Amino acid sequence: MVQIKTPEQIAKMREAGLVVAAIHAATREAAVPGATTRDLDMVARKVIADAGAKSNFLGYGGFPATICTSVNEVVVHGIPDDKTVLKDGDIISIDAGAIVDGWHGDAAFTAFVGTGHAPELLELSRVTEESMWAGIAAMKNGNRLVDISKAIEGYIRRQPRPAAGKYGIIEDYGGHGIGSEMHMDPHLLNYVSRKRGKGIRLVPGLCLAIEPMVSLGTPRTEVLADDWTVVTTDGTWSSHWEHSVALTEAGPIVLTSPDCGKAKLAEYGVTTAPDPLG
Repeated sequence: MVQIKTPEQIAKMREAGLVVAAIHAATREAAVPGATTRDLDMVARKVIADAGAKSNFLGYGGFPATICTSVNEVVVHGIPDDKTVLKDGDIISIDAGAIVDGWHGDAAFTAFVGTGHAPELLELSRVTEESMWAGIAAMKNGNRLVDISKAIEGYIRRQPRPAAGKYGIIEDYGGHGIGSEMHMDPHLLNYVSRKRGKGIRLVPGLCLAIEPMVSLGTPRTEVLADDWTVVTTDGTWSSHWEHSVALTEAGPIVLTSPDCGKAKLAEYGVTTAPDPLG
């Protein structure tokens, strides 16, 4: 069943979302050459502790860390450790979450480590991020779930193909409902599938984690022997962006964005609802 939230519950999710935003800010600054992915995890743990929040990643299905750190060809669910040392030219997606009074926030971003990144990597991240915002802009009262999928895929397909090949929209993973649990119905594809139909109608109180994942090659993935780390089957590098979004009578609120998504959504002609925290 799809969980519909009250305004008071959305306000709690906004609190959790701001903790996630603080994790992003701190780990982005810490993602430098020479840092290990465990160093980033320790930074995230401190942010959560200082906020009096809880981690929704640590222990989830046995996951052993506070954030996911996915480097280069790793798409999602990379486990922080002492062996993975960030190098100049790497890209890393950092997926983070937090719980405040039982309500969840979840978001991810792609960071560039050091300098000297190939233009196609910069463009890969830009395309992935912008496709997320296109999807968020389609989260309107009365639309269907497929309208978000269509907006994400449509944005990606309209972009010039990268010199190295093509953009692969990851097939095995997508967005999801979020609220009193981190992963809830409905599952949100980042592409249109005739088998899935139009999906649910979007109504006030619906909260979704919208998260496109795009590679420079194949849309296919495999899971490594640790049962968590997901990589592209052809070894091409990938980008991952995500925000948790609430739909209200007055429009969307990007719960994990410091400004509720106001600036970015204005570019799409969308006005965000007021911040529930004032």
